[in-house]
Amino acid sequence: MAESLGIALIGCGTVGTGVAKILTHHANRVTTRTGGKTVAVKRVVARDAGKGRDPAIPSASVGTDWTTAVADPAVQIVVELIGGTTTAKQIVLAALAAGKHVVTANKALLAEHGQELFAAARKAERVICFEAAVAGGIPIIRAMGESLAANQITGIQGILNGTSNFILSSMADNGASYANALTEAQRLGYAEADPTLDVDGSDAAHKLAVLAQIAFGVTAKPSDIEKQGIADIQAMDTRYAAELGYTIKLLAEAWAADKTVALHVAPVLLRKTDPLAQVRGAFNAILVTGDVVGETLYQGPGAGMMPTASSVVADIIDIAVGRAQKTFTAAKLWSGSREFTIVPSEKVRSKFYLRLLVKDEPGTLSEVCRCLANEQISIASVIQHEPLRETEKVVPLVIMTHLAETGRFRTAAAVIDKLTSVAGPAVYFSVDD
Repeated sequence: MAESLGIALIGCGTVGTGVAKILTHHANRVTTRTGGKTVAVKRVVARDAGKGRDPAIPSASVGTDWTTAVADPAVQIVVELIGGTTTAKQIVLAALAAGKHVVTANKALLAEHGQELFAAARKAERVICFEAAVAGGIPIIRAMGESLAANQITGIQGILNGTSNFILSSMADNGASYANALTEAQRLGYAEADPTLDVDGSDAAHKLAVLAQIAFGVTAKPSDIEKQGIADIQAMDTRYAAELGYTIKLLAEAWAADKTVALHVAPVLLRKTDPLAQVRGAFNAILVTGDVVGETLYQGPGAGMMPTASSVVADIIDIAVGRAQKTFTAAKLWSGSREFTIVPSEKVRSKFYLRLLVKDEPGTLSEVCRCLANEQISIASVIQHEPLRETEKVVPLVIMTHLAETGRFRTAAAVIDKLTSVAGPAVYFSVDD
């Protein structure tokens, strides 16, 4: 008789339903990949236990009490898919204490409590798998943790939030305003009614914290990661960027040098020929640079029922065949390594795009240039556009700089904002050529 592996699905929303579909509709495939072990959903915990589901799950297996599911001796793997960091943390700790392996798609939980949870897993001699926590169906966790194991990763640039990428793609490709692009994203289901966590960079920061742990062993809380969202990007910025040969993307970035690493999430101007600049719609992509292999690119659907469920089931299969246990023991994730330290992003050197609305009068440009020169920032190009409206006496001024230290550029921008010839706050983004 084939060995059976029991699963408890804690959370049976979009992703949980996808996991149940794969395990039910592709049971033979899963059994083949596990070396003959059958994987069966023994328990499902949901808010509404009486709700009809596809695939059909026996009503006796569905309940609302997660403690019963975690304690069931027929369950060997607990799949946490409820999100959040409070009850989810309780579930994971209880599952580990009960001798169960854990699979989770919860990037916020790992970013906030990874060190505590992984210490509990090591103590219980169990594993936590989390491929679905970052970039949905893209196997980036496995790629960085296993396939690139011969490398020291030196850089990560990721489009890690599909909602923001859809909005920026609409603005660049269709000339849409931010507000209209967001409304369309909500209509299509890419954005929540409250899109704050997506558009302010928080979601990407959680994911970057997880990737930074794998790449550099640093335990970065989301609050340690500087972030700037996309809500202040205007249609004129996407238009001017295009004129200069760039497109704007919200990037989660990590740059390492001399055992230090800088982490940040912000809009960045990319050359239109850059691989990440080609990523459209709600897709994700991650460019990972290793000191041996060089640049590697991973792209695909970053969310959705089946892509995310695909990663969850891959983790279940890895546990079933024992790969996850070996990797978990070797990786020592969230073990308190001090090999790399986090430094402020102010130290990162970058080129910058600076857009100002200035009074159309003599001497304005020289005042702005003087502020930049005082911080040792040299100018690569200047473009002064026509007034936005004929009746206005302010004009858009776009400046591209050479490489400069981020902190010094910000200091210059703050001084420029105080000039009487400048009609509004400076808008600026890093430029990656």
